[in-house]
Amino acid sequence: MQVQIFKGPSSASRPLSLLTLSALMSLLSLAACGGGNLAEEPASAAAAAADAGPSMRALAAPAVAAAKARAPQVALGGNAYITAAGPDTTEWISNEEGLMDWTAPATVISTYVRVAQPGKFNIVLKGSAPDGGVSTLRITAQGKSFTQRLTAGTAQVTSLATVDVAQAGYVKIDVQGLKRTGAEFGKLTAIELSGTATTGLLYANAPEDYYWSRRGPSVHLSYAVPANTEYAYSELQIPVGEDPIGSYFMANGFGQGYMGIQVNGPDERRVLFSVWDPDGGGKTTLVKKGPDVVVNEFGGEGTGGQSYLLYPWVAGNTYRFITRVRPDGQGASLYSAWFFAPEDGQWHFIATWTRPNITTWLTDFYAFAENFDGDYGWRERKMLHGQQWAVNKDGTWKELNRARFSVDATGANKQRLDYAGGVDASGKFFLRNGGFFNETVTAGQYFTRPLTGVKPDVRLDTLP
Repeated sequence: MQVQIFKGPSSASRPLSLLTLSALMSLLSLAACGGGNLAEEPASAAAAAADAGPSMRALAAPAVAAAKARAPQVALGGNAYITAAGPDTTEWISNEEGLMDWTAPATVISTYVRVAQPGKFNIVLKGSAPDGGVSTLRITAQGKSFTQRLTAGTAQVTSLATVDVAQAGYVKIDVQGLKRTGAEFGKLTAIELSGTATTGLLYANAPEDYYWSRRGPSVHLSYAVPANTEYAYSELQIPVGEDPIGSYFMANGFGQGYMGIQVNGPDERRVLFSVWDPDGGGKTTLVKKGPDVVVNEFGGEGTGGQSYLLYPWVAGNTYRFITRVRPDGQGASLYSAWFFAPEDGQWHFIATWTRPNITTWLTDFYAFAENFDGDYGWRERKMLHGQQWAVNKDGTWKELNRARFSVDATGANKQRLDYAGGVDASGKFFLRNGGFFNETVTAGQYFTRPLTGVKPDVRLDTLP
């Protein structure tokens, strides 16, 4: 959708023959299950295989290689975020290369994976310190922290961190730099995970789609409207704390465009109304706009006409939206939008656009929630879609209380599973996405909210 804008017991006293056999069996078992507690015995196993002679080494080496080959490599480029940082931080996540420009001890890099079953995780960082540098790092997961060293030229941290994962769901692995001798802590590209908790592990593993997976899944509600619908009305509320930067909460979508509210920055919020250009050629053009409304053309995921009002909407308040679509009688259709602000008790006219080569009433009414800023894909967002009404060309109002829930390709392809929708305790439809929560809702199902039976108090013929 176009939006403008992660000891074992000592073996010294054990006889060599028993140590050798035990170590080999541990390695073979590790290879068979695709994991195991690598933190406990890698050094003793390797030494035992070396002491046992060529035949034992020949057996042990393939087992280690097989286990390592199956260990998931969770790329930071698609799965990690800067979740804490100082005011002048330089760190950032590259979709292609992972963590970049890592200099500040205050910065926390969080990587998320979804576990299908309880078990153990063995965590290995993939990366290296700058030439001549040594860095001390902290890894934290499941309430346990480990201090490790990163040196120049190494492909990974040599020691291991092992944690218990008690239940299925998302697990967060935090990394933080403590001390460094080089100009930066180093570069991290991935986190390698092994152990019993990796069976069925889910994470973003399609590099060509890391841009989208870092943004997180988009979720939608679709409503069936009667024929010849001219107006769509809906109400929208964003719960307090569910409005991070990058959020677009779309209240009134239709076949050729959409209308909703955005969080564009710490001090900027918008009411947005956009109409696509026709597929077969021609341009959507402005007919008129409301006071203080900004008008642009947009590109990227398609092209069209964009109009928005800078407005400091507030989480917790309920806002009302009206869109109007009708043929103009000359081979085109007109699209208009209004926004009601409870802060001043007024309807605000956004704009009217004309789209050529189409004669249509309002169709394909829908709502969605999405994040358009990948740096904030780790933050949760939620919207409550209250009343929905359709008004046909004769002025008859019809309440809509049945919606189909859907998710985009990021969710459908299981790159992310933090998405949900349904009806909340207050009887409103809701959409929820981002934040790596665990309660995934199956897409494609229908939800029905209670009818209110009370037509909105609005005179369409007196809208500005």
